[in-house]
Amino acid sequence: MNDDTAMRGERLTTTPIETHGATPMGSDRCVARRRHVLFVCGPGRMRSLTAEQVFATRPDLHVAAAGINSRAEHAVNADLVRWADVIFVMEDVQRRRLLDQFGEMMQDKSTVLLDIPDRYEYMDPQLIRLLKTKAVRHLG
Repeated sequence: MNDDTAMRGERLTTTPIETHGATPMGSDRCVARRRHVLFVCGPGRMRSLTAEQVFATRPDLHVAAAGINSRAEHAVNADLVRWADVIFVMEDVQRRRLLDQFGEMMQDKSTVLLDIPDRYEYMDPQLIRLLKTKAVRHLG
């Protein structure tokens, strides 16, 4: 993919369901499991995709982004909810919709409200600062 793809807000990483799995056979060293982090916003096009890109380079995390509304290109589904160790939502409405749609699956999930309104473009510098400030408190 090129820089034009990133500027359009298209996904630069593969989905976690496609990529996560066991440590390769024959590996002698003990590898710590990366935390699975799901970022959710309404349409899943600006805030959550930005968060995915911002945190994708952290070696201790495996990140994904999805949207909760019907217009989402990459919609939250049961597999993503099961996969996630922690779910970050941008607004409380997304947390409520996750609870409505996935009920019991959400009972043991750590859900963090970032309180970031839907007024930012993909990779907006102010959005990046907010994400780093708010999410890092919960990610270490």
